[in-house]
Amino acid sequence: MRKTLDIREASDFLSASDSRMAALIKTCGPVKWHIETNLFAVLAFSIIGQQISTKAQQSICGKFCAILGKIAPGRALEAGFDNLRACGISSKKCGWILKAASAFESGEINVKHLRKMPDGDVVRELTKLDGVGVWTAEMLLIFSLGRPDVMSFGDLGIRNGLRKLLNRNDISKKEFEKFAKEKCSPYGSVASLYLWKLAGGGVPM
Repeated sequence: MRKTLDIREASDFLSASDSRMAALIKTCGPVKWHIETNLFAVLAFSIIGQQISTKAQQSICGKFCAILGKIAPGRALEAGFDNLRACGISSKKCGWILKAASAFESGEINVKHLRKMPDGDVVRELTKLDGVGVWTAEMLLIFSLGRPDVMSFGDLGIRNGLRKLLNRNDISKKEFEKFAKEKCSPYGSVASLYLWKLAGGGVPM
């Protein structure tokens, strides 16, 4: 299931918090925050997309969806290694997806519990899975659990967007976290959406 959140309040807050963010938001116009509530699907797609092009990811994910139909842990386990491998997924990633599917199916990873956990606890829980690092867990926080205050220093696009916003050649983790806390919290996820747009080019700043 997908839903789109109303982020006008967050955009107004960010604009009032920092004049540079205000200019970026005014230039970009409204952005949409799409949330895919099927956490396992987002996790599987994230694993598939690691270290490959967006085009390749889209192609492989299309085949993955065609084989499974509804993306669910049990269906992935039923499909098995060979069918996943036939989608073009590497052997290592097939193993990671199937281990994750087993953890979801057994209740070792309980989505209902995750939804009630603080962000840091969710990251710690998800990174127990093979193939899931902090960045992947933070993307799941934003795009599946809909957490409002996530800015990932590990995301190159967000870092580049903030670097452009501040007109800097580089930005340290300490500076990144200071800006996130003082200028963006409690709406870091929405700030991330705008910074991705700035990093992608085509935004005159």
